Amino acid sequence: MVVLATKCYIDGEARERALDSLTSLVANDIGGLDVDYDIGVRDDGFISVTISGDDETVARNVLREEWGEVTPHLTAGETYVGTLEHWDDDGFVLDAGQEIRIPTEELGLGRGSAVQIRDRFGLVQHMPISFVYGGDDEPSRLADDTVDTLYDWTRGSGRVNVNSATRGEVRATVNRAGHANDIVTVERLGLLEQSIICKDQTDPPGLLASIGSYLPSELKAVIGQ
Repeated sequence: MVVLATKCYIDGEARERALDSLTSLVANDIGGLDVDYDIGVRDDGFISVTISGDDETVARNVLREEWGEVTPHLTAGETYVGTLEHWDDDGFVLDAGQEIRIPTEELGLGRGSAVQIRDRFGLVQHMPISFVYGGDDEPSRLADDTVDTLYDWTRGSGRVNVNSATRGEVRATVNRAGHANDIVTVERLGLLEQSIICKDQTDPPGLLASIGSYLPSELKAVIGQ
């Protein structure tokens, strides 16, 4: 079994649509391999995929690479993926199957409190984030690749980040709001966390205001340079 580092935290018909979308994504990832698999949701919201068959080792590795993996045993100095659950002025708290606190000074994202940094970089709750586990002796920190990616967001044309919606739902919302020509694409961050990449002439806060009424989501704008 592989526990993917992404969550399903919505209910009702939206949950069914999200799991249908996930089933299609997993099929794209490992459907060509000689495996049978079953998708479930743990009590903590993380997605589990039980795999059997001749290619099960390959399939597990593919899913780990694509989604990240939640594992019960963390080794100091190794990189893992958790989801952004809480934040305060002193840092971020990630859920990686256990709570991982990353102090503000270990975020590597410049000046300000962790709350200000979250706003500046447009981080939405439940977004998957890579971190380096510090163990008992050192604080955990954001992974270098994560820091580089977030800085790249602020150097681009701007983004609107969204949670609680699949990529297909976000694309449909952008189209319904009449902004299909104002974006480059919708990038998948997790199952229910997406990043709408704006075109150069598009104002991210304006796009956020326009689509916000259509989505029961947290939305955060990233202002590009």
